[in-house]
Amino acid sequence: MKSSIPAMRQAQFAFVTLVAMMVLAVPAAQAASCGKSGAGFSAWLKDFRAEARAKGISNKTLNRALKGVSYDRKVIRRDRSQRSFKLSFKQFYKRRVGSYLMKRARSKLKKHGKLLRRIEKRYGVPPEILVSIWGLETNFGRDGSGKYSIIQAIATLSYDCRRSKFFKRHLHAAMRIVQRGDMTPKQMRGGWAGEIGQVQFLPGSYDKYAVDYDGNGRRDLRRSVPDILASTANYLRAHGWKRGAKWSPGTRNYRAIKEWNRADVYARTISVMARKLVR
Repeated sequence: MKSSIPAMRQAQFAFVTLVAMMVLAVPAAQAASCGKSGAGFSAWLKDFRAEARAKGISNKTLNRALKGVSYDRKVIRRDRSQRSFKLSFKQFYKRRVGSYLMKRARSKLKKHGKLLRRIEKRYGVPPEILVSIWGLETNFGRDGSGKYSIIQAIATLSYDCRRSKFFKRHLHAAMRIVQRGDMTPKQMRGGWAGEIGQVQFLPGSYDKYAVDYDGNGRRDLRRSVPDILASTANYLRAHGWKRGAKWSPGTRNYRAIKEWNRADVYARTISVMARKLVR
């Protein structure tokens, strides 16, 4: 009996050691899934590459898309300092919609009238709604500066713990956009949160709802007005837009607008601007 005691103690010690190692391993695994500083970004990006390959993205695409991508602290600072949606509707509308924007919007309605009517016939979304969104997002393309690398911005936000799950699906979508040939990594420049083109589609929305309305073989939301407007209409239709119905707050179509942007002040601004353009 005496000779078995050391063996038992050794077994107990080994078990305790194993448990301790497992407990210590849990935080490490959790830390690898996201981060609050740039320290673990390179390791995380390596894991993302493996995950993307498993989802059908080629090594060639990954090498092109992720070359030189690093943790972007400027993007994190922008993500933490959003204030405009805290304004009242009256304040927000006054700041975003002035006589100049309305004048340009009416000009766009006239210039692209035939195109807008064709799109409405196909998707059911009125020209005034499409032009309002186009104007509010980028002032009809004038404000789409392309300051940020979309892939780097989305990768940073995917790694960041605040909204990792949300942005990671957009990072996968960005890889599919590159692989499909709609845009090169160099062309993918836009907003700090990864917004693409003149109506500011996130990569996931671009991947799912963008359409090649001009028929040139590419879905171009940076320069092709037919693609830009038809893609916006396609997105709204997919989110419940009802042809011929009103779009005031409380309606089904207003809910579709809120799927475009869930901030109520923004959705109301689209709704009111479009109503004024009808007059």
